[in-house]
Amino acid sequence: QVQLEESGGGLVQPGGSLRLSCAASGFPFSRYVMKWYRQAPEKERELVASISSSGGSTSYADSVKGRFTISRDNAKNTAYLQMNNLKPEDTAVYYCNARGFGGYWGQGIQVTVSS
Repeated sequence: QVQLEESGGGLVQPGGSLRLSCAASGFPFSRYVMKWYRQAPEKERELVASISSSGGSTSYADSVKGRFTISRDNAKNTAYLQMNNLKPEDTAVYYCNARGFGGYWGQGIQVTVSS
C-alpha cells in the first residue's frame, strides 16, 4: 500500500521557520523524484520545489528561492522541506508528491503564517 504522510506543519509567526517531512512507503522511494506543492485558498495548486531521485538536483519556485530548501534521505524514505523566513503569503496546504513509474500524493498539511 502506497503512503505519503506529511508532518511538521502548523502556525508560525512571520519570519519563523518550519520543516515539513514526507514519509513514504509502499514504493521504491529512491527511484522517484519528489516534489512539494502548495495550495492557498481560492488559488491553484503550485509547485514549490523538486528534488531528483538521488538528491543531486533541486529546483524552486521563484517565490521561495533562498528561503526554502528541499532535501531527502533515501535511507529513511523521507523527503523534507525546510522553510525559513516565512511570510503570510506562504500560508497554504502543502502536499508532497512522488513522480516515477507512478504518481502519488500525500493528504496535505496546513501551514499558516500569521502574527
